[in-house]
Amino acid sequence: MDLNRWRVPDLVGEVGDISLATDLDEKKQIYAALGVPEYWVIDVVGARVLAFHLDEFGRYQQIEVSVALAGLPILLINQTLDKLNQGLSNNSAAQWFAQQITTIKPH
Repeated sequence: MDLNRWRVPDLVGEVGDISLATDLDEKKQIYAALGVPEYWVIDVVGARVLAFHLDEFGRYQQIEVSVALAGLPILLINQTLDKLNQGLSNNSAAQWFAQQITTIKPH
């Protein structure tokens, strides 16, 4: 990506299966150096999302609520993943998620 031509994205996500350790270390450092404000790692094996926000010192701190996505609780995403793991269909999980986000008040 040519950062002289394009701005740094507000949020970057990596899907980690066998690459989880790399995503939580090397890639996290790369995105921090680029100044990406929010970084998510989707842990496929653990069926969870780990979210980080760049602090004023250029280091990622784990967060429970997304800044980039107007106050979206990371727990809500993880609860949706749990529902999928319990056998709920993609469509039903998406409907449940959509219903839940209607009650979120942006910060």
